Amino acid sequence: MIVSWDWLTEYVDLKMSHDDLVDRLTMSGLNHEGTEPIDGDQAIDLEVTSNRADCLGHIGVAREIAALYETPLRIPNPQPQTISAKISDHCSVEITSPETCYRYTARLIRGVKIGPSPDWMQRRLESLGIGIVNNVVDATNYVMFECGQPLHAFDFAKIKEGKIRVRNSAQDEKFTAIDHHHYELDSSMCVIADAADAIALGGVMGGADSEVSDSTTDVLIEAAYFEQLAIRNAARKLKLHSPSSFRFERNVDSAQLDWASRRVCELILESAGGELLEGVIDVGQSPRTPDPVKLRYHQLERLLGIQIPEAFVAPTLEKLGLTNISTDESSVTATPPSWRKDLTREADLVEEVGRIYGFDKIPDNVNVPMAASYRPKADRTIDRIRGVLTAAGFDEAVTTSLIPQPWSDAFSPWTETPPMMSSQPMLGVLEEYSKNIGAVNLLRRSLVPSLIEVARINEYRSNVDVNLFETAKVYLPQGENEIPDQPTKLGLVSRRDYFAVKGVIETLVSTLNSSARVSVAPCSFSALDASRSAELLVADTRLGWIGQVSQSVRKQFGLRSDAIVAELDLAALEKLAVMIPVYAATSSFPTVSRDFNFIVDNAVRWGELESTVRAACGELLESIEYRETFRDENKDGPNKKRLLLSVVLRSATATLTGQEADEICKSIISGCESKHSAALVG
Repeated sequence: MIVSWDWLTEYVDLKMSHDDLVDRLTMSGLNHEGTEPIDGDQAIDLEVTSNRADCLGHIGVAREIAALYETPLRIPNPQPQTISAKISDHCSVEITSPETCYRYTARLIRGVKIGPSPDWMQRRLESLGIGIVNNVVDATNYVMFECGQPLHAFDFAKIKEGKIRVRNSAQDEKFTAIDHHHYELDSSMCVIADAADAIALGGVMGGADSEVSDSTTDVLIEAAYFEQLAIRNAARKLKLHSPSSFRFERNVDSAQLDWASRRVCELILESAGGELLEGVIDVGQSPRTPDPVKLRYHQLERLLGIQIPEAFVAPTLEKLGLTNISTDESSVTATPPSWRKDLTREADLVEEVGRIYGFDKIPDNVNVPMAASYRPKADRTIDRIRGVLTAAGFDEAVTTSLIPQPWSDAFSPWTETPPMMSSQPMLGVLEEYSKNIGAVNLLRRSLVPSLIEVARINEYRSNVDVNLFETAKVYLPQGENEIPDQPTKLGLVSRRDYFAVKGVIETLVSTLNSSARVSVAPCSFSALDASRSAELLVADTRLGWIGQVSQSVRKQFGLRSDAIVAELDLAALEKLAVMIPVYAATSSFPTVSRDFNFIVDNAVRWGELESTVRAACGELLESIEYRETFRDENKDGPNKKRLLLSVVLRSATATLTGQEADEICKSIISGCESKHSAALVG
C-alpha cells in the first residue's frame, strides 16, 4: 500500500520526521518497503498484512499514526446536498445471490458534466501511481484509496430500465470489462446486471457497456460488500486483478459503505456538478456488531514478558477505535470496531496494546513462560516412517485425491462400497485421461493407483528406478448421506524385488516396535499376482497388504515392467509404535550361523516355516533369512519345493558351544518335520 505524506496530513498532523514515522510504523506492524519523492510529496510504500485490510486506505494508516503519536485524528463528515426527487422513483436494486454479495447500496446523481478532476486530486492519485481518467472515475478511486472501500460509477443512461440485479453469472456468460478484454464467466462468479445483461463483474471490474464517458450526464454510485472467497476465485480464474478485488479479498469494512458513498457523491458534486437525488437504496444484510473482547491485565506480562501500566490499556484501545470500554480491577472489556475484523480474542488485544506501547521496549532476554509443544503420536509415527523409508531409498510423493473410474475399480482393498463422486472433475495433470477413460472425479479408496501413475510417468521419462511412498487419507463411503471414513494410509510402489520390499516393511515395523513381527496370510486381491502377494499381519492385526501388480493391471496402467505395491494402515502402525527409545545392549559374544534346506509341499508358505523356526530358536535367534526357493520334480517329486534359509544364533550371556547350537538345530528340524512334513536335505 502506497500512501502520500501530503494526503496523510489531511487526517493527522505529521510533526515527526519521515524516518521516525516509518520506524514507528514498522515496529507497529506496517513494514516500510521504501519511499519515493514525487513532485514535493513523498510516496511511502508500506507492507500491509492480509489481516489489516483497514490499512489499505489513508484513513486507516492515519488512525495508526494518531494512536502511535497520541495526536488527534480528523475524518471528514460528508454531507452532500440532495434535491427532493427520490432515487427510489428512478432505480431499483435486487440481490439474488446473497451468498456472494452481502450488501449493496446505490445513489444517483443527475446532470454531471464530465471533465478533468481538480489538480489537488490528480496530484494525490498520481503520487500513488494511479492513472487519471475524469472527475467522476477519479473521485471513486480517490475515496477507495482514502478509506479502503472500492466504489464504482455507472452511466445510468446505459442501465436498462434502471434496474440493478446482483446475481451469479450464467455458465459461460460473456462479459466485456472496462479494460476492453472479453471474458467467459462461470456460475460461481457474481455479476452486477441490469434488466438484460451483466454490466460489471462484482467486486472486480466494471463493464465496458456501462462505463462513464464524455457523454455521461447521470451516474449511479455503487458501494457494496462482496464475499471474500468469491472475489478471490473470480479474479484468479479470469486472471483479472484490480485494486478493488485486492481489497474485497481481504474483507472490507461493511459498516463504512454509507460513509464512502456519501463521500464520493460530495466530491463528484464539487468537481462535476449535478444534483444528488434524495435517499439511498440499501439492500442486503445489515453490518454485524462485533462481540466484546475481555483483556485481563495479567495476560500482558504473561504473553509479552514486560509490565505495561494498567492506565495505558483502556486509552490505547479507545485510540484504536474500540468502543463500549469498561474496566475493573483486573481487566478491561471493549468492542472492536467494524474495520478490525481481526480482533476476536484476548491475545489480539494483548498484541494491540503491545505494538502501540512499543515492541522495541521488550528486552531481548525477557523471560516469557512457555510450555513445550506437543506433537500427536500420529505425527511422530509418520516422521519415523518417513525416516526409515527415505533411508531405504524411497522418495516421498504427494498425489491428488481424485482418480478415474477404472483406477478406482482396480484397487479397493479396504471396502467394497462404491466410491464417492466429486461434483467438480479434476483438470490439469490427469486431464488427458478424461478423454480416454472418463472423468477424474472419484475420491480414491486406495493410494496405490495414484502412485502407479507417478511410476508410469517416471518410466516413460527413462527414470526406471522408482521407489515411492505417500501418507495420505483415503475415502471409504459409509452409506448414503453420511460422511465417509477417512483413515490415513501408507502407500508404496517400487521396482525392486518382492522380497526386498517386504523386507523394507519388516524393517519399518521393527523400527517402530522391536518386538513386533510381521506375519503373512494368503491374499485374494485380484489386482495382484497370486504367487507374489500377501496380507500383512502383526499379532493377528491386519496391517495391510503387499504384492506384485498383475499382468492385466500392469497393462491397464501402461507399465512396461513389473512393480511391487503395498498399502499399510497408519492407525495400526501408530498403535504398535513405541515412541520412547529403549536401550538394548549389543551382545559381545560371537554368532553361530546354520543353513537349512527343507523339502516341503508347494502349499507350505515361507511365513509358516519362518514362524516355526523362530519358535524353535527362542531367545537365541538373532536373525533368520530366506535364501531361495527351488523346484525339481525329478529329484523331490511332484508338488514339492525346496526352501533354503539361514539362521544366525547368539547368546547375550555366553559363547554358544557347538553342542548348544546343534541342539537348537535339532529343534528346528524336529519342529519343521512335525508341523510341515518338512524333510531336511542332507
